[in-house]
Amino acid sequence: MDESQILETLFELANEAGMKVRAGGGARLGEDLPPLASGVCKVRGELWVVLAASDSVPIQIETLAMALRSHAADLIEERHLPPAVRAFLDPQGD
Repeated sequence: MDESQILETLFELANEAGMKVRAGGGARLGEDLPPLASGVCKVRGELWVVLAASDSVPIQIETLAMALRSHAADLIEERHLPPAVRAFLDPQGD
């Protein structure tokens, strides 16, 4: 399974978990500010995952995996997932 397939699977899981996932936006907000970065936040009670276009696919994968581990543990625990995807979702050391 390649990185793009892992990212797509995590994207689908996040949507299934009710997370709002948006990709894009790698521009700077201003000349003196750093570029946007991928991250997780709550907006009006809804969990949003923003994947910055300027971030590498591995960083986007880790951002989605972190959101799923933190906010959808029950969903990912119950699902049969390919080992390549499961490796990103299981806590380190397990």
